[in-house]
Amino acid sequence: MNLPKAFIEKMKTILGDEFDDFMKSYEAPRNFGLRVNTAKLSAEEFERIAPFHLTQIPWVENGYYYEEQDAPARHPFYYAGMYYLQEPSAMTPASRLQVLPGEKVLDLCAAPGGKATELGAKLRGEGLLVANDISASRAKALLKNVEVFGIPNSFITNEIPGKLSGQFEEFFDKILVDAPCSGEGMFRKDPAVAKVWDKEKPLLCAKQQKVIIMQAAKMLRPGGQLLYSTCTFSPEENEEVIQYLLSVSPEFEIREMPGYEGFSEGRPDLVKDGGHPDLRKCIRIWPHKMSGEGHFIALLSKGKPTGTDTDREHVKTPGVKLKIAKADLMILDDFLKDISMDMDMNDVEVRKGQVYYVPKLLGERKGLTFLRNGLYLGELKKDRFEPSQSFAMALGKGQYVSCVNLNWSDSRVGKYLRGETIYVDDLQVKHSKGWQLVCISGFPLGWGKLVNGTLKNKYHPGWRMK
Repeated sequence: MNLPKAFIEKMKTILGDEFDDFMKSYEAPRNFGLRVNTAKLSAEEFERIAPFHLTQIPWVENGYYYEEQDAPARHPFYYAGMYYLQEPSAMTPASRLQVLPGEKVLDLCAAPGGKATELGAKLRGEGLLVANDISASRAKALLKNVEVFGIPNSFITNEIPGKLSGQFEEFFDKILVDAPCSGEGMFRKDPAVAKVWDKEKPLLCAKQQKVIIMQAAKMLRPGGQLLYSTCTFSPEENEEVIQYLLSVSPEFEIREMPGYEGFSEGRPDLVKDGGHPDLRKCIRIWPHKMSGEGHFIALLSKGKPTGTDTDREHVKTPGVKLKIAKADLMILDDFLKDISMDMDMNDVEVRKGQVYYVPKLLGERKGLTFLRNGLYLGELKKDRFEPSQSFAMALGKGQYVSCVNLNWSDSRVGKYLRGETIYVDDLQVKHSKGWQLVCISGFPLGWGKLVNGTLKNKYHPGWRMK
């Protein structure tokens, strides 16, 4: 492929004896990867049921290579939110941020959602995931991916980092910043990125990255962890950004991460005037050493917590208790009696007939542009409740009493995903009429309404299979 001359000269300087091997890597085909949604099933369970040619990505527990002809984006399991399609190296940052259920987590530059969905899966429905993107169109794609994954405890925002930092100072336990960058590590995957690259772009990106990482640092609680990543090779966007954070905020220190034999150390020698020796703890992923594209990763911690973890558990922002009209509550209760998902009705909010289950830890946040606050449950009509697509995706196996369960290879699955009516009079269901949760192998796809053996399609029109 045609690479910019300035880029080639720069890589010769950075790589030295490894340069020829690096250039040969551009002749190799790109790798295709998927990451299992461990909030829905284990990696081992997925291996047993997936009809793909899978090889585990050795440094990501729930990541797999697949072959292009497998076409997993067309498979019903994809629509069930059982995995996310992601370049193998790009899985690394979220895999190295050790998120625990109950924590408050921020993905600051989150679209289209590859890293946010993994962080949300790690939370297991407990705590809070704030996923933000500055682009309105990209934030919409982010929202869809979070909802497909069935993450109930999210706050999806469309803001500049500075606006968020004003409301979330020292709020988060873990923060991931996958910073906008010059994209040098993606040239093989997407040659169009190479065509728009010029030697000034890394410097311009670095300026923006320093602003972003400082805003993120402000939102991290003492004792918390911040993971910074890019998909570029330029030291200006990598080691020098981390060096800048350390010089301005000495309470931060670089942490070791679980390694892998193909990982390379960070390069303090590439920092102007010499870099901090701990920059070696950063990870560089090179395409000539790994079966993946280029990446840079740095894990940092912020000082020490002001109290113990036990202390923090008792200082939670309370959920906003909202009143629901008695008639609406009766309608909602009538539907929820068939749901086995744990729900606290004090955290249910009704806005103009739209019903939401709001994360406990968020509290009241005014003046922020957001696309979703919590789990959208559905809509209250005059005498009924209509559950949402996102509610279906947040349910686990057997959490709704009446299910239409189909094998993934059943031709009716494709018809359902295309929005067609299907006939299910050959199947046994708990309720002979009314709402049904449509599933494949027990994993929810969406809703349908059963009338005399015919299932009226309630699959989200914007999500339909083309």
